Amino acid sequence: MVSLNKVMLVGNLTRDPEVRYLPSNQAVADLRLAVSRRYKSATGEDREETCFVTVTVWGKQAEACKNYLAKGAPVMVEGRLRYEEWERDGQKQNRISVVAERVQFMNSPRRGEVGSGGEAGG
Repeated sequence: MVSLNKVMLVGNLTRDPEVRYLPSNQAVADLRLAVSRRYKSATGEDREETCFVTVTVWGKQAEACKNYLAKGAPVMVEGRLRYEEWERDGQKQNRISVVAERVQFMNSPRRGEVGSGGEAGG
C-alpha cells in the first residue's frame, strides 16, 4: 500500500505559542495557525475562507517558537497530519492536527530579540 502524509502550510499565529515541558524535560509547543485562501465565487465576488489549524512542535524548535514568535507572526510549517480521539463527558471527540517537522519564521524576531529569525532548529 502506498501512503504519504506530508503537509505544508503558511499562515499567521492566532495566539502566542503555548509551551510546556514533559517530565523528561522535553519542550512541546502548541501553535494555532490561521491559513487563508482568497478566491472568486461563481458570481465573480471576491471571497476568503480561513482554516484554523493546531500545530504541535517538539524539542528545540518548540523553544525557538516560544522565544521568537508571537500572535500574528507569519510562519511556514512543514509536517504531518495526526488524528486524535478522546472522550469528554461521555462524548467521543476527535480532531486532525499537524505535527511540525520544520517551522520557518517568515519575519525577524519579536521585541528586539537577538537573532535573524529564520528556521527553528531541530
